[in-house]
Amino acid sequence: MNRKNLKILVSLFALNSISLYLYFSSHPDHFRHKSRSENYHSLTQNHSSHFQFSVTSHVKPWPILPSYLPWSQNLNVPFRSCEGYFGNGFTRRIDVLKSTSPEMRRKYGSSAVHGRSGGGGWFRCLYSETLRSSICEGGRIRMNLEKIRMSKGGERLETVIGRGEDEELPEFEFGAFDVEVLDRSSRGKKLASGEFLDQYVQNGAIERHTMRGLIDSIRLVGASEFQCSEWVEEPTLLITRYEYANLFHTVTDWYSAYVASRVTGLPNRPRLVFVDGHCETPLEETWKALFSSLTYAKNFSGSVCFRHAILSPLGYETPLFKGLSENINCHGAFAHDLWQNPDDQKTARLSEFGEMIRAAFGFPVNRHRTPKLVSGHNVLFVRREDYLAHPRHGGQVQSRLSNEQQVFDSIKSWASSHLECKVNVINGLFAHMPMKEQVRAIQDASVIVGAHGAGLTHIVSATAKTVVLEIISSEYRRPHFALIAQWKGLEYHAINLDGSYANPPMVINKLSSILKSLGC
Repeated sequence: MNRKNLKILVSLFALNSISLYLYFSSHPDHFRHKSRSENYHSLTQNHSSHFQFSVTSHVKPWPILPSYLPWSQNLNVPFRSCEGYFGNGFTRRIDVLKSTSPEMRRKYGSSAVHGRSGGGGWFRCLYSETLRSSICEGGRIRMNLEKIRMSKGGERLETVIGRGEDEELPEFEFGAFDVEVLDRSSRGKKLASGEFLDQYVQNGAIERHTMRGLIDSIRLVGASEFQCSEWVEEPTLLITRYEYANLFHTVTDWYSAYVASRVTGLPNRPRLVFVDGHCETPLEETWKALFSSLTYAKNFSGSVCFRHAILSPLGYETPLFKGLSENINCHGAFAHDLWQNPDDQKTARLSEFGEMIRAAFGFPVNRHRTPKLVSGHNVLFVRREDYLAHPRHGGQVQSRLSNEQQVFDSIKSWASSHLECKVNVINGLFAHMPMKEQVRAIQDASVIVGAHGAGLTHIVSATAKTVVLEIISSEYRRPHFALIAQWKGLEYHAINLDGSYANPPMVINKLSSILKSLGC
């Protein structure tokens, strides 16, 4: 092993050690020794349970990512900087309920009963002025399923055709969630006031803000009332999804969950609990790959207690969505360059996230990985095709390119006679491909072509030298994918149509020009 590689390994080990120290020092509940009664209770509860959560269950480590930069809190992150939007701009900490001090535990007595040690929960929020959003987390939190009105969730799509969206989104009664407290005078009260919610968990343009509703439902209870059917020991993200069957909106949810995990300093990938009643979709394959496990809330029974719960902000509060309505002047850059020369107008966070997706599926992300197809270039044509997305969907996708098949066939015919180098045209029928194979096709592509549509959101996983060519009809001039390409530092081209018909020779000329720039 040469000296350079040794230094890299030592640096990564030191960074991991620091991350573990910061996590356990800021989450003392995990640092306390469990009593024998607690261990016995947890083991017997999980032994008799058929849920996937258990004391000894496996959690996934974070992969090593070339574009990773530290997420440690920096109070000097500038307002509306790229790090403020895409990284850890959650610089304002509000302790809503502080962890119980040793003096308080001595005053009110130990509560090492009912499967707990120590006593009293905690709750805090980390607020971003830039995003006007909070990542909230707490310890010793109980979820009471009988006080959450929503469908069960996780069903096969064909079994719930016609079900309304209102049935799937959660409605929280007061006491849907509890936090244990020792102070008798606060028992039975709300955790958070309306004034706090208005300041730190704002509705904004969201008509039904489920995370705000969840926090508003949290009740403070005493030890005698804080009894649990099951304990979840590992850090767990609580997530509510809205447009869960749409790739663009789901990517905003993935990114929010990833950022929440990093900002709160989790030493491993957390577990997920969907606090919604949506049916299953193929997109769950990526949720499961990214994180340690996935459970729908209503698949538990009884009251479930979380040692450490993190509330993931809604996808609407991420820069991926906010950038559609406000100017986020950021450009993608290499993490190595930003480490040496920080720049408030540049970011490597979306590249880091894209590497996280590829690594989650087991694809190589090392900086010196084998170049794409030495013998030629893959041109991936992302297609729009009919499929049944959700219970209220008719199964037909609105066309954004009226002669899509003609354009694809023309590109394929042109590529077969292209003599300068080998061009492989890939038919990206993503609606009928597993998510892992979709990500594989994206990472192997030199050029990604497609009409404006959610499938192009996959460019978040594209590698650094990938070129994007978007065909945009006059009815759908929206900046989604131009912005993602900009924030990732990808070369981007657009063909703006007068209507929805694309002249195949015009598309081929543009594609030919792009391939020439790649040396083909």
